[in-house]
Amino acid sequence: MTQNVFSNLSPLDHRYYASNEKLFDKLAEFFSENAYIRYELQVETALAKVLAKRGLCSEQIATEIAKACVMVQPEEVYAEEELTKHNIRALVNCIQRRLSEAARPFVHFTTTSVDIMDSATALRFKDATAKIVIPKMLELETVLINIARREKATLQVGRTHGQHAVPITFGFAMAEYVSRFGSRIELIKATADNLRGKIAGAVGAYNASSLFFDDPLEFEREVLQELGLKPANYSNQIVEPEYLTDYIHAIISAFGVLANLADDIRHLQRTEIGEVGEVFEATQVGSSTMPHKRNPWNFEHVKSMWKEFMPRMITLYADQISEHQRDLTNSASGRFVPEIVVGFVAAVDRLIKVMQRLVVDKERMLRNFDTTKEMVIAEPLYILLASMGHPDAHEAVRVLTLESQKTGKSLRQLIMEKNELAPYLEKLSPKQRLILDDPEQYQGWAGQKTELICNTWEQKLQNLPS
Repeated sequence: MTQNVFSNLSPLDHRYYASNEKLFDKLAEFFSENAYIRYELQVETALAKVLAKRGLCSEQIATEIAKACVMVQPEEVYAEEELTKHNIRALVNCIQRRLSEAARPFVHFTTTSVDIMDSATALRFKDATAKIVIPKMLELETVLINIARREKATLQVGRTHGQHAVPITFGFAMAEYVSRFGSRIELIKATADNLRGKIAGAVGAYNASSLFFDDPLEFEREVLQELGLKPANYSNQIVEPEYLTDYIHAIISAFGVLANLADDIRHLQRTEIGEVGEVFEATQVGSSTMPHKRNPWNFEHVKSMWKEFMPRMITLYADQISEHQRDLTNSASGRFVPEIVVGFVAAVDRLIKVMQRLVVDKERMLRNFDTTKEMVIAEPLYILLASMGHPDAHEAVRVLTLESQKTGKSLRQLIMEKNELAPYLEKLSPKQRLILDDPEQYQGWAGQKTELICNTWEQKLQNLPS
């Protein structure tokens, strides 16, 4: 049955799929219900293959089961579930009705439902991470590195508490996100690689498989190895939930970095700041009533998506709790977990597009710096006076700043008028004196640190294990 996308309930479908169909089609390969059932069928296929290797059934039967698994359609599984009221039993029935009588007993042999479900979940999240999540993140990281390098010498006033501080460069400001996002790429990769499955039976004690195998733990390892997974260290009826919890925490943590980046860039587009801007399309409208408006809506969108998905981490923590060997209190909530990854990847993709075309207004950055540049030398002046032996340098400079604000004279003017400072200022080197004469030079190692950060993460991510 074909359904109009605008009839769907989730905004991920009717709003964001419609505007980015290619991306959402790719994500659907891993996170749709169709994909979930396909991954469950892969687990059933791997199970049959190892049963044949172990001599429990023939190779022909394993091949027959594998072919049947390819033929099963999600629609028929759902129709069967209406009768069985059990999703995995419905899946098994759909496989078995395509098999000979000799092959039917070996479908789902010795396993329980969650063996199939948790292993399928681990496999699809792991595959999605390798094939789309990490590649998208690396693409954005490259964009951030390029901006940081390009703007490493672009003067910008630093800001703390929303107030002008000492100068940095815009590239240095972007290097923050190169580093923070780079570390999240490593964390997501590590936690995805550590997702685990299980083939341990109804309560995880290998009761059924131990009837046939002297080494049921090795049997479990062999089945999961077919899928590229490792067994959980311990399973009851479910895999230890911390593997998935850690992975989603890494996703949410990375989403927080995106939200912070988006917020910073959004604020830099305020009318009174105006240091950067989104490229505005020829047909784009900023306001339904104010034709002149150009809103930072893409960056606002990323923060808004983070606000939606970040609180869902609480649900993952709640799903760590399961009574005794298992209860079903995560059966509904767990089905929404893929949406977190989908929302994150959509946000990464959006930032790739807008950051690639980010407009940096260097002249506006310089003008903004100029409004407070005379006060910038307060910090180096205090530190240099202290280094030359002034007994209370901080207080002396603080009083000078108050006098400057009251009289309108610059700090540099006042320094020259204060005879008591002359003995200390005479000791300054030409380089130190230059900082007091030209506040723009007081950038520290902003440019060098930017280049170091970019080089470090470029090398780290090039060597990211495949």
